[in-house]
Amino acid sequence: MAPRPRKTGSSKVSPAAHQLLDWYDRHARDLPWRISPKARKKGAKADPYKVWLSEIMLQQTTVKTVGPYFLKFVELWPRVEDLAAASSAEVMSAWAGLGYYSRARNLHACAKVVAERHGGKFPQTEEGLLALPGIGPYTAAAVASIAFDEPAEVMDGNVERVVSRLFAIDTPLPAAKVEIKERLKELVPQKRPGDFAQATMDLGATLCSPKKPACSLCPWAEECEANAKGIAETLPVKPPKKAKPTRYGSAYWLTDAKGHVLLRTRPPKGLLGGMDEVPGSEWSEHDADPTTDAAPTSASWQQLPGTVTHVFTHFALELTVYTAQAATRGKVKGDWVPLDALAQRALPTVMRKIVAHADPEAAKQFRKKA
Repeated sequence: MAPRPRKTGSSKVSPAAHQLLDWYDRHARDLPWRISPKARKKGAKADPYKVWLSEIMLQQTTVKTVGPYFLKFVELWPRVEDLAAASSAEVMSAWAGLGYYSRARNLHACAKVVAERHGGKFPQTEEGLLALPGIGPYTAAAVASIAFDEPAEVMDGNVERVVSRLFAIDTPLPAAKVEIKERLKELVPQKRPGDFAQATMDLGATLCSPKKPACSLCPWAEECEANAKGIAETLPVKPPKKAKPTRYGSAYWLTDAKGHVLLRTRPPKGLLGGMDEVPGSEWSEHDADPTTDAAPTSASWQQLPGTVTHVFTHFALELTVYTAQAATRGKVKGDWVPLDALAQRALPTVMRKIVAHADPEAAKQFRKKA
């Protein structure tokens, strides 16, 4: 898209917060955790609990995906004290399918600390928020800014893109983050910093998109250095992606005569920690022949055609699925769960894929739950 002409003169044009805020007042996204600019002007305050909950859920996850989960959590646990009082199994079950499950464990731990040590009140400063479990610099800045109107540099991927283009920062990521944050600090206003943070996110999510940014509609078009140079789509500069290794394993779908399936709970720490699982083997980078050596019990195991594939952040996974019916439950370790109750269990996406592969009819309940 052709850049808009920049103003001419002896001094460089600087972007101003009010330009973005004026745009935000007209075009803010309607999100279930957000107080609209109109409501804010009438004195409405953001709920720190909802801001915190949404920010944790939004880490590495899209707004569209988060919406239903957020509404479900708020319905189940309207206050942070309610969430703190829930069991770990309940929280993990409600989170199932949202991914990055350490967030759910930290979310629950944080709720307990806020409820038990802070009387259900979130600290209002970045420093105080950083002391809570599962809250890093970005989340601390976001909650302090949006919930308490504290001037803070709230920098997610959308904001990185906006600022890197605004100032034509061509240093590759992640090295560019320091400079981007310094320039962002120059922009954050003392008045309405929370709205400014959300406005910058909205700008990156709607107009200043990774591909084909709508520069002609941008409130900072005349001030944007990348727009003037016609290089907006090239920024920010990202390092080349590394190829993900593939790991391999087996999963064992064991049912009994009563229509129950064997599930186990993964260790509390580590990948998918605390979640339910279909029993399986270790995941190895060695592509060996599928085996039932790690099966939960001896049985007439049948290998299903095809495989289950899933991509995690740092590796891809390929699973061979075996099925069998147990003659007796005996001393098999785990929980025997009715097939029509699987949606109530904390099964992550990869495990739901195994269910769909082994029993498509049982997997339909996940879609109903969603």
